[in-house]
Amino acid sequence: MTTGPITIGVSSCLLGEQVRYDGLPKRNAYISDTLNRFFRYIPVCPEVGCGLPVPREAMRLEGDPSAPRLMTIQTRMDMTGPMQEYCRAKARELAYEEMCGFIFKTRSPSCEPFGIDVFHDGLPAGRTSGLFAAAIIRHFPGLPVEHEERLQDPEIRAAFMAQVMGYRHRSESLTETGNRSM
Repeated sequence: MTTGPITIGVSSCLLGEQVRYDGLPKRNAYISDTLNRFFRYIPVCPEVGCGLPVPREAMRLEGDPSAPRLMTIQTRMDMTGPMQEYCRAKARELAYEEMCGFIFKTRSPSCEPFGIDVFHDGLPAGRTSGLFAAAIIRHFPGLPVEHEERLQDPEIRAAFMAQVMGYRHRSESLTETGNRSM
């Protein structure tokens, strides 16, 4: 049985790392100063991870909401390929971390888990998850995910904590069952 803090992924900017496109901090005090008593964090910034600098040009999702492209807004560079490559590699790497949840940055074209606008001809054409969040959700079915703004709601926060602990318990049970059958 695993002991110690529960491991979860978290968008690096929420821990105060200056990795955002504008170079400004977006530290979330509740996540970095309160929830850190319960969790061991794996900080991830997919945009820096795929090789983008800080600061960098703002980006957004464009095209078909079912297969959006990650585009820089001014220079029109398509960053979809490098981001998708990073997402695949990082998901495989995180599989070894016994991760039991993930807290994402809201309104990020890479990290928004529940719905960010996808633009077509300059207008919103639908909503989807950010590319990295979607990759994590696909790679880890059933993994509890949230974004920092929803965690401000005490009921959502309590539900997320319960889901994370339940996920860990199920993972430990599967590990113990597997070890006994060897």
